[in-house]
Amino acid sequence: MQSQHKTNRIAAYSTPVILAVLLLGLVLLVTAFGDKALARTIAETLVRVTLVVGLWIFVGNSGVISFGHAGYMAIGAYCSAWLTLKPQSKALFLPDLPDWLMQAQWPVFPAAIAGGLLAALIALLSGAAILRLSGIAASIATFAFLAIVNTVYSNWDGVTGATSSVVGLPRYVDQWVALAWAVAAIVAASLYANSASGLALRATREDEVAARASGIDMYRHRLLSLVISGFFTGVAGALLGHSIGVLNPDSFYLGITFISLAMLVVGGIGSLSGAVVGVLSLSVLIELLVRAEQGVTVGAAQFALPSGSQEILIGIAMIVVLIVRPNGVMAGKEFKMRPERPRHSRRSGVTSTN
Repeated sequence: MQSQHKTNRIAAYSTPVILAVLLLGLVLLVTAFGDKALARTIAETLVRVTLVVGLWIFVGNSGVISFGHAGYMAIGAYCSAWLTLKPQSKALFLPDLPDWLMQAQWPVFPAAIAGGLLAALIALLSGAAILRLSGIAASIATFAFLAIVNTVYSNWDGVTGATSSVVGLPRYVDQWVALAWAVAAIVAASLYANSASGLALRATREDEVAARASGIDMYRHRLLSLVISGFFTGVAGALLGHSIGVLNPDSFYLGITFISLAMLVVGGIGSLSGAVVGVLSLSVLIELLVRAEQGVTVGAAQFALPSGSQEILIGIAMIVVLIVRPNGVMAGKEFKMRPERPRHSRRSGVTSTN
């Protein structure tokens, strides 16, 4: 029994290794054979991996669909902008910032961590109220939180720039920086999922009544997972800002909420591997659709998809995947290395691992 338990733990912890190797292989391939445009695309994809894996830490383990994580992205992104923009730019775009923030000019790495920590703090405060609800009521409350954040950031002119774009962020994030954060998010997600809290939370996801009867504190475990999730989602927001160099509140609203949940659903909410596979699958589809909207030349003719067809076709892809595989592409399964099973000698009953 102890040997079997050890084997299961080895198999479980092999998942982040396999996913990290997969992402590293993609980055090496793009770096070796791709151009700068493709390198930017893979960097954006890896930022999405950080976002969706962060989302999975809460949604995948708790079973509560959250529409509010784009709000944590906005909080992390703007916090990093406040800390990294040049004082001259802040005086121009964000004149109402406190003097200590106006003069601050941090390196991007600690600023991204600060953005993640602020998002985690807000996740703790908002989750303390939202997670007293369950089911569809909790999901609606997360959407209300997103609407509140978007309204505040779209109207706080002197601090966030309101609907005017904040420009001039250091463009620090390339495919290697994005890869490092994506792997960090995957490792953290795997460690949490296999921790006592993660296992208890998944028990509440499968049968809430039975879990409560067993003495599991569902509220506490959900709140912990939301705080960890909020941290990586906030970091993803900071990475997005430092990837494109521009921030706007509308970048963290319904569009990115739809895409992140679509990636999670297509890959499969039930597994960490599903979250990563969903990001990679839909990122390839999005890239193909963007190029198709720009126009594809075939011989003497040029074909182009109507503008806005990207969202429609992604929605159709979601429907098709859910019809064919209701639990997503991975159907709740993980990529795992299978350790060799011990063989039992018929004569002596001695276990052999050779």
